[in-house]
Amino acid sequence: MEAPMKNRILMACAAALVVTCGAFAQNSNQELPSAPSAAKQQQQTPPPAPQQTPPAQPETAPAQAPASPAPQQDGQPTGQLPAPQAANGAQPEPEPGVPVETIKVGVNEVNLIFTVTDKRGRFVKDVRQEDLKILDDNKPPKAVRSFISQTDLPLRVGLLVDASNSIRDRFKFEQEAAIEFLNQIVRPKSDQAFVLGFDSTPEVTQDYTDNTEKLSKGVRVLRPGGGTALYDAVYFACRDKLMNAPATGPTRRAIILLSDGEDNQSRVTREEAIDMAQRAEVIIYAISTNISGVKQRGDKVLERFAESTGGKVFFPFKLQDVSDAFSQIQDELRSQYALAYSPADFTADGRYRSIEIEAPNKKNLRVRARKGYYAPKQ
Repeated sequence: MEAPMKNRILMACAAALVVTCGAFAQNSNQELPSAPSAAKQQQQTPPPAPQQTPPAQPETAPAQAPASPAPQQDGQPTGQLPAPQAANGAQPEPEPGVPVETIKVGVNEVNLIFTVTDKRGRFVKDVRQEDLKILDDNKPPKAVRSFISQTDLPLRVGLLVDASNSIRDRFKFEQEAAIEFLNQIVRPKSDQAFVLGFDSTPEVTQDYTDNTEKLSKGVRVLRPGGGTALYDAVYFACRDKLMNAPATGPTRRAIILLSDGEDNQSRVTREEAIDMAQRAEVIIYAISTNISGVKQRGDKVLERFAESTGGKVFFPFKLQDVSDAFSQIQDELRSQYALAYSPADFTADGRYRSIEIEAPNKKNLRVRARKGYYAPKQ
């Protein structure tokens, strides 16, 4: 009896143990669910309290207009701002009850700086608006908005010094000429200039300042060597420096370029450099370092830069001639006319528009101005 009783007791304990283990395994599976079960459990839990965040803007809401119209840049006409577009290209419908903000667009206007001289090259300062004939894209302007003689505007000048191997023999001459210019033209608390030397790459050795000692030091640290990337230097100076020149009011922007005009390493073309100068409303004055007495290919490049931007090129043979050339540049920069007009049949298509200005009733006068500009592209 004793042995069978023990067997029954053992069998009963074993059965209870099996039931307990099964229950434990079931509970373990509930605490560590698989990924699908976890998703199901999350759906069954009560939703969290809503967050206090502003609702998202509906897709059909009109695009926000800028606080003010886009500013007119670089003397070029201000183009029309494009209407806001929906994702599929259609015009978005305004949300009911929400006022649509009006975008104001500036008047298309061209600002033109020009110089008038007589047949001996002397400046003429008594020209009247009625003495001039202006053609924009071969058509007279729709309206002339202002015409004034500006003789004393602050200057923003970039001094570009060729430091390539091609001018090694004349480099000291070039440095002396540059320092002479700085001492003549930069007025403290009014004008500002920067020094940029270039061989195969442009390098700013002195940023904008009115301190002539710092500017002179920026010239003296230049050392000749390397190839010549003249076009890159002009392009960089116009786009990165003069187009964004520090100013609190109207200024006159100019480049004084000391070089032989040769180029063999630029990534941009000569015409691209000229285009950038015209966009930045920069006048280029070139002083050739060619002292051979024979006009060379580089001199024609310098002439092209000057004529396209309303400037002038000089061919000095000694330091005194350079000093005289800088004096002429200084007088010219402070003895120019400013004209603002609205072109006829203007379209914001990014196209180049030519400018012609002359004094037909005064045959002895010569007018120098940039040859054109690029309309903004809508």
